Amino acid sequence: MTAPKRILYVENGVGYGGAIICLRHLVRNLDRGEYQPMVVTGFGGALYRDIASEARWRHIRDRRVDTVDLKRRLDRSRWPDAVPGMRWIANQLVSRLDDVANFLPFFLSFLWTAIRFRPCIIHVNNEPLCNRAAVVAGKLLGIPVVAHVRGDQQGSRSMAWLFRLPDHFIPVSRWISESIGRLGVPPDKRTYIYDGIELQNLDLHADGSGFRRQHRIPEDAFVVGLVGLLMPWKGQRLFVDAARRLISHMPEAVFALVGGTPEECTAYEQELRELALHPDLKGSLFFTGHVKDMPAAYNGLDVVVSASVSPEPLGTMIIESMAMARPLVAPAHGGALEMVENGATGLLFEPGNAVSLADAILALYRDPNLRSRLGTAARAHALKTFSVEDHVRQVEQVYRAILSTH
Repeated sequence: MTAPKRILYVENGVGYGGAIICLRHLVRNLDRGEYQPMVVTGFGGALYRDIASEARWRHIRDRRVDTVDLKRRLDRSRWPDAVPGMRWIANQLVSRLDDVANFLPFFLSFLWTAIRFRPCIIHVNNEPLCNRAAVVAGKLLGIPVVAHVRGDQQGSRSMAWLFRLPDHFIPVSRWISESIGRLGVPPDKRTYIYDGIELQNLDLHADGSGFRRQHRIPEDAFVVGLVGLLMPWKGQRLFVDAARRLISHMPEAVFALVGGTPEECTAYEQELRELALHPDLKGSLFFTGHVKDMPAAYNGLDVVVSASVSPEPLGTMIIESMAMARPLVAPAHGGALEMVENGATGLLFEPGNAVSLADAILALYRDPNLRSRLGTAARAHALKTFSVEDHVRQVEQVYRAILSTH
């Protein structure tokens, strides 16, 4: 009997969100007779340690120095402009600090992990720029590298050389596939595969009332919730702007920001909390923090909103909310255009436009039949399109194709 092929997964994202959740769905449902997984994450903590119950897991710290915050502070500073060329020099110093303090230690630890585990494939869970250490390690060791791509790569042209290194790419939507195609990745090296969700674990009868009680949301309120990590590009500011416009039209409504905050976005969370103190919103905007029981959260919301101001590749929360038969409002760009049929499985609004977002929410508030019809159709579409079984089957086909040539 042939021993299972070893797959080494690497997750170097910004926090515990859709990417790592989808990776866990994949790892849990792999054919263990054919594949043996190990997962390396750059973050630790209880949520990540829980991976060890599903596969071999190792935490290799990837951020010993917060160069992201240093770069952000540098961008806001004026002193580098006092001397010609100083800003370029300062940026180069921060980049070299990142190489020495963050990249090099992670690279060496990962390289040793790969040598010991001896995988047949290294599968990085984000684009090569986020996982360049693992990609380079794979090339040095002669191990095929598969790269999941979960974001628009328009800003990555200066790093296009990294996209020549992986053996194959799995973009999460047609839109993302086209994006990396513009970087020179040929069609035969990319297979777009929609993320899969363990839909059977999304309990349609989860206790939404319990979610409301836990977060002190009135039981009789009409609750509109934006679900996602508190990050500027997720559109929470836009959501708050729309909420202020809606208060007078929806007197019994409350608005919830459902999701945790990555370490580098704590200042952004504080900014949102200050916005919540505005007289128009006081008492109507709730922060839940990280929610473990997401089915209960969805059932506690009357309308679910995705408000990303930058195109989202394939929002996990969109899939989940559709599978939970919740009426959904999403921006008309990115992966949402592939996932949501306007007026049939949800409502689309003009990206970045608070008035358009408010109009869509108000339409659902005023029409219970529309909410019911969209929710029912959304669930049927999600069950047909985003099952984890189909996702895993397609990813395993990619593995087989790669291993057949190596």
